[in-house]
Amino acid sequence: MPILLITGASGFVGAHVTREAQRRRADLRLMSHRRSLPRSCSGARTVHADLTDPRSLRGVCDGVDVLLHCAAQIGGSAAANEAVNARGTAALVAEARRAGVRRIVQLSTASVYGRGTFRGHRPEELTRNPGSVTSRTRAAAEDAVLAAGGVVLRPHLVFGAGDLWVGPTLARLLRVLPGVVAGWLSRASVIGAPDLARLLVATALAPDGVLTSRVYHAADPAPVTVGSALRAVAGCAGIDWPRDNLTVEGAKAILAAKGVPPGTLDILTTDHFFAADALWADLGQRPGGDFETWFGRAEPWYRSILATN
Repeated sequence: MPILLITGASGFVGAHVTREAQRRRADLRLMSHRRSLPRSCSGARTVHADLTDPRSLRGVCDGVDVLLHCAAQIGGSAAANEAVNARGTAALVAEARRAGVRRIVQLSTASVYGRGTFRGHRPEELTRNPGSVTSRTRAAAEDAVLAAGGVVLRPHLVFGAGDLWVGPTLARLLRVLPGVVAGWLSRASVIGAPDLARLLVATALAPDGVLTSRVYHAADPAPVTVGSALRAVAGCAGIDWPRDNLTVEGAKAILAAKGVPPGTLDILTTDHFFAADALWADLGQRPGGDFETWFGRAEPWYRSILATN
């Protein structure tokens, strides 16, 4: 079994990736900075390093066969995003190359495409146009990985236990907006965190010659309507489903008056679904569940956090 180094193991997706790698009985190393690692990681070897300090990265990849890079700065200052996502990833990749790491796999995001309408596009059909400092620096991280011959996976919306962004953001919109916006009929690519973890680990451990691309979309092949996701969140958060109807412009005005950034509304009122069959086919795998399955399994988590968010 190859030796696998995972960064970001204490994060939302990273924790799921670590559990999946342990399930696969991978020879595992976890790179940690400040945050405590999950208790389930107690049997894995831990290496301490800081992406913002290139000197601390020296030697972390020695003896490693595969680097699975899940760490990222999401939000925060521009300086922090540059330090972690752009310069930090470049330094880590340089160390991996020095150490002779055979494969590098990066967890990225479909937000590198920026705003727009996306209907079944493949990565090679799209041009990155990041609209935030987080997306821009994560695109820079992709560049470093791809220049080293690595593989990039881009999910869109990720649900599951540990989610502190998608579910809470949808709950906040439901609490602020007094009506349904344009019927909430737009479609979005989603994936359960356990399925995303399975794709990441399978990509990391795939035999040579199996992967046919360097950039993949990582999602359930079947998109969901935004209304379906919002109804699931409303049920967990105890939010009554609104009876009124709102236009997109009317909803944006309400969000602006409440001090809520209106950018999220664009994602929820235009189609954002991506062709995601290639990775499943290359790995010879099928999704372990659809949106309803994974959200249902994470329902206790969402009930615990959405009641107060």
